[in-house]
Amino acid sequence: MESIILDEKTDYDGSQISSLWAYNLKGIQHDSIVAFRGGCDVKLEHMIDLEDKRMGDSIYSTDMLHFLIEHFDSTDLKLVYARQRLFTAIVAEALLDSGIMTTRQGDDLFVNGKKLTISIASTSAVSQKIHFGINVFHYFYGNLTDNGLDEVKAVGLLEDIANRYVAEFEDIEKDLRKSRPLDVV
Repeated sequence: MESIILDEKTDYDGSQISSLWAYNLKGIQHDSIVAFRGGCDVKLEHMIDLEDKRMGDSIYSTDMLHFLIEHFDSTDLKLVYARQRLFTAIVAEALLDSGIMTTRQGDDLFVNGKKLTISIASTSAVSQKIHFGINVFHYFYGNLTDNGLDEVKAVGLLEDIANRYVAEFEDIEKDLRKSRPLDVV
C-alpha cells in the first residue's frame, strides 16, 4: 500500500472518489491512500450517500484534511465499510495523541458534541473507495483549530494518519502469512 501526501491544496468535490483517481493523478496502480488539504463542496451529482442526496444536504467546508483510500483486493461493500470504520478508529487515535478527545458514532467523529468529520465508502467494478475528511476550520461544525491544533500540526496529521493506516495493513499482511487455517496441524 502506498501513501501519497499532496503538497498543493486540492479541493474535494466528490469526483475524486471515482475508481483509479490515484492512477490518473500519480500513476498509482495498487492500494493507496492519498492525503491532502483543501476545501470541500460536494455537489448532488457526486453524492454517494443516497440519504444525503434525497434530503438535498450540502457537504461543504472551507478547510479540511482529506484522505482518499483505494483497495483493489475486493469489491465487497461490507468489507469497505469495515475498513472505513477501522480508518475512523485510527483517526480517533491520532487525534487523541494530539490532545483532541473524540467520540465515535459509526464512521463519524465528534468533538465536544460537534461533528468533526465526514466520510463515505463505496465500491466499483474494480475497487473499494473511501473518502474521509476532517474539518480544519468550520464556523458551525467541530474543527481542529477550535480544539488547539494550529495549522502546522493540522498538516502534520495528514502524514501521521496516512502512515498509521499503511502500517495497519502491513501488519495485517504479516499476520495473514503466519496464521494456519483451522483444522490444519
